[in-house]
Amino acid sequence: MKKIMMMLAVLVAGLYTVHAQNQGMEWLNQPKKWSGDAKKLTYTVEPDTDFWQVTHYGFKRDNGPFYYVETKGDFEVSVKVSGNYSELFHQAGIMLRIDEKNWIKTGIEFVDGKQNISAVVTRDVSDWSVVPRNNSPKSVWLKVLRKGDYAEIKYSFDGEKYEMLRLAYFPPGVPVKVGMVAAAPGKVSFPVTFENFEIKAI
Repeated sequence: MKKIMMMLAVLVAGLYTVHAQNQGMEWLNQPKKWSGDAKKLTYTVEPDTDFWQVTHYGFKRDNGPFYYVETKGDFEVSVKVSGNYSELFHQAGIMLRIDEKNWIKTGIEFVDGKQNISAVVTRDVSDWSVVPRNNSPKSVWLKVLRKGDYAEIKYSFDGEKYEMLRLAYFPPGVPVKVGMVAAAPGKVSFPVTFENFEIKAI
């Protein structure tokens, strides 16, 4: 009987943990195939999905899968990202989003057969910056600090040593949707896994 009670306690604790990890999290453009929670989320990124506003290409896209929670104040968000990128502009990482015309996404973007470190900042129109790579690491760790009127983006390939990618303006004093984002602008889907998604108030 004691053993059964212990097993039940473990099961209840596990269910509570899953609930806590998912508490408050929502989908924008939910993918057809996904599983997991904030601790480990896996999904298939469907083709013809992207986030972009006007610049250079002349189109607007706002249909990529984004698993997020709404957050206020200053914070640091972090996550580990691993994707099976194969087609031009396959991408995955972190997004901070106010609305369709005010957001930042950062992470890996697959260009010329390599996993570039990428950031797109959008204020009505989008811009794009990259750090070209000569290899394609299995995973990348990302951190974004949102403080006052700015966002500071950092990346790592070992989860310990981080380098700064970009410092960008981000509107202060408003709630922001923060989460895990990916897109496949072309015709080929791909799987992506996010691990240890965490938001810390600062």
